[in-house]
Amino acid sequence: MIIPVFVDLYYGSPDWKVFALCSLFTFFFGGMLSISNHTTHPSHMSVRQAFLMTATSWLMICIFGSIPLWFSELGLSFTDALFESVSGITTTGSTIIVGLDDSPPGLLIWRALLQWLGGIGIIVMAISVLPLLKVGGMQLFRTESSENEKVLPRAKEFAMMICIIYIGLTIVCLLAYYATGMALFESFAHSMTTVATGGFSTRDASFGAYEGTYADMVATFFILLSALPFVLYLKFLKGDRKALFRDTQVRAFLGFVFFISLFASFNLAAFLDIPVAEAARLAVFNITSIISGTGYTNTNYGEWSSILVVIFFTIMFIGGCAGSTSCGIKIFRFQILFMTLRHQIQKLTHPNAVYIKRYNNSVVSDDVPISVIGFVCLFFMSFAAIAFLLLLTGTDIITALSGAATSISNVGPGLGDIIGPIGNFEPLSDPAKWVLSAGMLLGRLELYTLYILFLPRFWRA
Repeated sequence: MIIPVFVDLYYGSPDWKVFALCSLFTFFFGGMLSISNHTTHPSHMSVRQAFLMTATSWLMICIFGSIPLWFSELGLSFTDALFESVSGITTTGSTIIVGLDDSPPGLLIWRALLQWLGGIGIIVMAISVLPLLKVGGMQLFRTESSENEKVLPRAKEFAMMICIIYIGLTIVCLLAYYATGMALFESFAHSMTTVATGGFSTRDASFGAYEGTYADMVATFFILLSALPFVLYLKFLKGDRKALFRDTQVRAFLGFVFFISLFASFNLAAFLDIPVAEAARLAVFNITSIISGTGYTNTNYGEWSSILVVIFFTIMFIGGCAGSTSCGIKIFRFQILFMTLRHQIQKLTHPNAVYIKRYNNSVVSDDVPISVIGFVCLFFMSFAAIAFLLLLTGTDIITALSGAATSISNVGPGLGDIIGPIGNFEPLSDPAKWVLSAGMLLGRLELYTLYILFLPRFWRA
């Protein structure tokens, strides 16, 4: 919160006082927790404690992140401030703020910082915590920082190396944006939300405000980089130059984006009667933005052909690679599902044959497919429940369905006239915003991390 203080002071905004006071309050609260829990003999962390720590940490960060928004000169209600904070921390990118072009600069940087912190948070959680918790097949991605079920060895060292890569990628992205002619302030804000695949912009028109520049191409490139596993960048820097290209989910993700973009480019060129090159620029940018969960837009894709609108709704659920800043179901889970389906068909034709499941040249244990199937079923059940609750709040069917999809998949914009690519979540009722906020947290924390807290068995000794 200190950064927005200096930004507002530099630009002469009175909101610096809000951030200064909120910073002191947060520091005091965190300091008291740190002092009261300090011990010279730290104990190991159990699986149950890891679940509780993960859920409560993200929830408290969202609450404290909303305080400056609540007391800012925008005059947001607590519901709106919390919605914006949850959307930021979970890197969803849905916003209720109208008039971003004229909003205080410190507040714009604060929104970007929330997403940037949420992005690195989910990477570290996906690498160090989720494999330990065996959430939805994440045990496939065990590393030296998640090998023991009772402790998190070397987690701090491992997280620090990932943070250095994350910061470096953000700086390079900032310089690339600045080279396209984007102002330094906007380059700084957008670089953080791009690498976090968050989607918060400093403009109401998002990347439509930078028409005629190469900003959308820069965004596409860095979004794709951020949607790949960051642990592979670490391996690359340590000398394994083929790590990225050898990874199964990287090849699947990039291949899927390529073929969907290729189809969309020709379809859009015919639908809008524009050159294929221009159609490709629009299609690649928006498809990359939506499938990764970033949520940037540079046009109203809701007015494209019906088949493209259906594609956009579908790819909201897919997401990028595990261990990246992207969200959604993740590409590796679809690969595990297809592999399981193929083996089931093979068993029907050759019942006495023995088939070994392999992923990334490693044997997959029998609990992984079951875990993935359970996760995917729970994901779509949660999506249906959120959509139903939104309908009960009075929203229309398009807003309810796309709102549920964009919240649990942490995408950002939905479909329709209200929350579509050129819309805003501000017109929704307060109950709808609370439902969407819960959906964003649920999706970002991979479902089980929150659901397990509601089981009575979890609280028994």
